Amino acid sequence: MSVALTRRSRRVISVLVLSALAATLIAWGATGPRSARIGLYSEAVVLGADGTPTLVPEDGEPVLHAGTRVMDDPVSTADDTLAAEQRAWLADGQIPGADGPYVDMVTDALLDLRTLVRDDGAAVAAWSPYWRYVWPRDSSFVAVALAHSGHHADAVAILDFLAQVQEADGSFEARYLPDGTGDTPDDRGEQTDGTGWVLWAANEVVQTAADPVATAEHLRPLVQRTAHHAERLVIGDGLPEPSPDYWEVPETQLTLGTVAPVLAGLENAAEFWTVLGETERSASAQAAADLSREAVESEFDDYGRYAGGDLADAASAFTLPPFQPVALDGALKAWQDSADRMARPAGGLAPGEGWRRDGISWTPQTSLYAYTAASNGQDQQATAWLDWLDAHRTDLGALPEKVLDDGSPAAVAPLAWTAACVVLAVDALEG
Repeated sequence: MSVALTRRSRRVISVLVLSALAATLIAWGATGPRSARIGLYSEAVVLGADGTPTLVPEDGEPVLHAGTRVMDDPVSTADDTLAAEQRAWLADGQIPGADGPYVDMVTDALLDLRTLVRDDGAAVAAWSPYWRYVWPRDSSFVAVALAHSGHHADAVAILDFLAQVQEADGSFEARYLPDGTGDTPDDRGEQTDGTGWVLWAANEVVQTAADPVATAEHLRPLVQRTAHHAERLVIGDGLPEPSPDYWEVPETQLTLGTVAPVLAGLENAAEFWTVLGETERSASAQAAADLSREAVESEFDDYGRYAGGDLADAASAFTLPPFQPVALDGALKAWQDSADRMARPAGGLAPGEGWRRDGISWTPQTSLYAYTAASNGQDQQATAWLDWLDAHRTDLGALPEKVLDDGSPAAVAPLAWTAACVVLAVDALEG
């Protein structure tokens, strides 16, 4: 309880300071679009004695077993077993930053990921109903975060689930039901960036495995289908067709948020095949990557959202390590400059400069920038964004999807993509 009260007090102070700052810097609602008001859908997701995930409503204060996301049931012992299992799971891996200032945030993030990944490897984006689906993009980041924190079996299970629901041609739909049937909740259709993200994740899991060759052999069918599809996507001019990306809106123009992950996937596929000694497959993937890299550097020279455009976009992070083996030409400066252009009143980032001006900071993009900064030697900037994320968690320590202009956490909490990026950012800071 003392931790919750401390966080609540910190949030109140943050809200007061940031509200004053926002009023001074930007006249939201007076000279521009009104700041959005969105509720906090949940303080956290916790497990009951029967293992069922349950959303904690805003201002809810359940009694939890210490160091877990398990509710303490005074009339049952089943919850004691669940709590012991969560503690053992944490102990089986590593907590990035265990001796540093982010240990509480990373521990909570890992516990939230553990709670959001189902037994069959279905990693849902969040537990609120409209987010209780498996996005290949989000799942890929969760798999990499779990691999980097020593939970390789869980990471492989997530990739196995994606292999199970993957389309026959090697592509991925925008999202899937978590039941393993491969069915989708709607007709959003294919999101091409998922192809790249799965290849990136597969290689990251292999590179961090105790036995990289054995892990690569296990993932071979998934990577073979996905890499073949990725190579087909860029054949010709090096650029895939337009597709929706993480903005989740229809697109008639190719976005950096689609092509950069595909490029990252091809680069990682080449490294994956090298682990297995598959020189011809590695060369094929690398040739496709080289073609795509040249096209991206030529067409997206400002690394904005669209080719030839200059609207900054968070996808500029995807043109740098840890997603690419080396930064694309001019990409580091473009990425560094993009943050100011996407800044929001509370201190976080929007998905892009062209995103609606509603005052909301998005934690997936803010944590992505922390991860990218830490991976590119920008430690001071990485810690600044991590400090901000830490200060805007819910009272139960979960990382929300959004932060309003007054500093209030909003929408779903926890969000798996944000939790994964926080784990990875702290891990990258450790070097």
